[in-house]
Amino acid sequence: MAMATTQLFFFFFYFYFFFFVLLLPSASSVGVNYGTLGNNLPSPKRVAQLLQSTLIDKVKIYDTNPEILNAFSNTGIDLIVAVENHLVSNLSSDTSVADQWFSTRVVPFIPATSVVAIAVGNEYLTTNDDRVPDPDSLVRAVQNLHAVLVARGLDRKIKVTTPHSMAVLASSFPPSSSTFAPILAQAMDSLLDFLADTGAPFMVNAYPYFAYRDNPETVNIQYALLGNSTTGVRDPKGYVYYNMLDAQIDAVRSAINALGFGNRTIKITVSESGWPSKGDAGDIAATKENAKTYNARLIERAQTSKGTPMRPRDKIDIFVFALFNENKKKGGTTERNFGIFNGDGSKVYDVDLSCEFCSSNGGTTSFGFGERASGGGGVLRGPSVWCVAKPHADEKVLQAVLDFCCGPGGVDCREIYNESGECFEPNKLLAHASYAMNSYYQMHGRNFWNCDFKGTGLVTFSDPSYGPCRYPQQ
Repeated sequence: MAMATTQLFFFFFYFYFFFFVLLLPSASSVGVNYGTLGNNLPSPKRVAQLLQSTLIDKVKIYDTNPEILNAFSNTGIDLIVAVENHLVSNLSSDTSVADQWFSTRVVPFIPATSVVAIAVGNEYLTTNDDRVPDPDSLVRAVQNLHAVLVARGLDRKIKVTTPHSMAVLASSFPPSSSTFAPILAQAMDSLLDFLADTGAPFMVNAYPYFAYRDNPETVNIQYALLGNSTTGVRDPKGYVYYNMLDAQIDAVRSAINALGFGNRTIKITVSESGWPSKGDAGDIAATKENAKTYNARLIERAQTSKGTPMRPRDKIDIFVFALFNENKKKGGTTERNFGIFNGDGSKVYDVDLSCEFCSSNGGTTSFGFGERASGGGGVLRGPSVWCVAKPHADEKVLQAVLDFCCGPGGVDCREIYNESGECFEPNKLLAHASYAMNSYYQMHGRNFWNCDFKGTGLVTFSDPSYGPCRYPQQ
C-alpha cells in the first residue's frame, strides 16, 4: 500500500510539472566576464560566494585557473572556461593532446563545478599577439575538444565554441549586407557547420563603445549607449535599429546567412560587451556616467527574452565585460578600466547587480566585497544547506513551482500567504517561491533533485533567513 501511495505521488508530481512547468519558456541569462590580470583582486572564493547573491548566473573566464574552478563548485553558477590562444595550435595537433588538456584542466573539477562551455581562444583570428593566426588550427582544436567530450559522454552538457571580435566581418553596416572577411570565409564555413551540428553558440565580442570612439561625428552617443532614439537607424531592407548593439548582432547574423546557414539553427551569444569608465587623454566617451548608463541598460537587456529587429524571437545571452578593473592588463588606460568593481572590491559606479531575496539583509542583497557580519544569515554554516529560487528565473515557472509546493507538494505556506505571516514580506513572487522551495527541499531529505524545479532552484550554504522570517532546515 505504501509503495502504491508513493508511486501515485510521483505520478501526480511529474504530471503537474509536465503541463505547468516544462512547457514554459526560460529566461535569458546574465553573464559576466571575470578577468584576473590584476594584483589587487579579491580571492576567487570570495568572488564566487558573493556572485551567488546577484543576478549573475554565468561566469566566463579566460583560462582554467584551478582556484577559480574550485571556488565555483556547488554554487549553482555556470562557468565557461577557455583555452588560451597560445595553446590552440597544440590542441589542434591531435585528439590525444586535447584529451590530456581536458583531463588535467577540467575533469578534476566536474561535476561539482558546472562547466557548460569551453571557449577555444579569444578573438583568435583577429588578435595580434606575436603569432600568425591559423584558421585551420582553430577549427581542428574545436573539433578535437568536441571529440574528447563525445568520447566521455559530456558533449550535451559542455559545448565548444570560440569568441570572435567584430573584426571578422568585412563590414558591419548596413547590418543586412554584412559578410565575413573573405580571407576567413572558409574557416567560418567550417566553424558554422560545426556549431550548427553541435548546438554550440556563435560568440561575438561586441562593443558599441569602440565604434563611437572612432567615429564620434557620425555615431550618436545615445545610439551607442543603448538608448532608444525616436527615429532610429534604418537598414535598406526595412529593419529599424534603436541601438548599436542590436545592429552589431544582426550584422553577424547576416554574415552567417550569407554563407548559407540561414536555415540552420545557430544561436548568437554576446560573449563580451561593456563600456570603460576611464580612458586616455582625449577619450571623452570613457566616463563613469557613460559606463554606468551602458552597463545598466545592458544588464536590463540581458534579463529579457528580447531579440533583434532581424530575429525578434531569438533570445540573446549576454556577458558583461567586466567584473573588475584589471591594473596589470596591457594596452592603454581604457583597457584597464572596463570593470564594474575596482580591485579592492569597491564599486567604480553604482550598477545594481543585487537581487531580491537571494540571501539575507531583509530580502535584498547588495553586492559588495566587505566582510560579512558575524551571526547573520550570510555566514556560512558548515553542513547547513538551503534551497532558494534563482534570481533570474522565469516568473511563470516560479509561479507554477509555488503553486505545486503549496498544493500537491504538501508545504505549509501560511507564513507567506497570510499578511500576518513572518515571511509574507517582501510580498514578492521570488521571495515566496524561495520559502516554499526550501520547505519542500527540507521535507524530502535535501536531495539535489528536490531543489531543481526545472532549473529555477539553487542550493546555497548561506542562510536566506531574514528578520523574523526563519527558513527551516533539516
